[in-house]
Amino acid sequence: MAEIAWPEIYFIRHGETPWNAEKRYQGRKDIPLNARGQAQADRNGVVLHKVLAERGIDPASLQWHASPLTRTRETMERVRAAFPAPLPEVQFDVRLVEISFGALEGLLHSELPSDLVTATGERDASYWEFRPEAGENYRDVEARLLEFAGVLTGPSVVVAHGGIARTLRVLIEGAAIGDVINWAPPQDVIMHFRPGMMELIGG
Repeated sequence: MAEIAWPEIYFIRHGETPWNAEKRYQGRKDIPLNARGQAQADRNGVVLHKVLAERGIDPASLQWHASPLTRTRETMERVRAAFPAPLPEVQFDVRLVEISFGALEGLLHSELPSDLVTATGERDASYWEFRPEAGENYRDVEARLLEFAGVLTGPSVVVAHGGIARTLRVLIEGAAIGDVINWAPPQDVIMHFRPGMMELIGG
């Protein structure tokens, strides 16, 4: 794995969507937030504003990056609404989109084909290599995140997806794949990444 000098990242997963609530494979499908997800995004903005103030970090000094999908765009907008002063422009980057589940997108976890035991909670480390028909595996996500790291020149706020959070835990925290493959990234916390660690803030 390439050596990357990752900066400090305040990572936020998008708020809940109707498909999240239904336990439906979402991936690249452009599903908007539901009311609960909007409230989560609003609350994460308040928490992030408070944390940065407590730590003496000027939010205008940070880079702001997000996946271009609707649910991440709205989450970022709601997070930034908690900041009264002007902020740098958000950079929307396709490399931050969710892992593609290909032919599985739109299926409920309970509707998976009988030969695919891939729902969260039932995976082992080998799932990191599993690529569904017309989809991606987590090695593919690693490759695009390592490429994305090249645009990060300092501490950043990133709004993206659960699969991105899992992959960042491996790439930045150094977590074992077996420890993250069944982890459900929360939608109501800030994930603070620094090399070798991840801190959960709020919730």
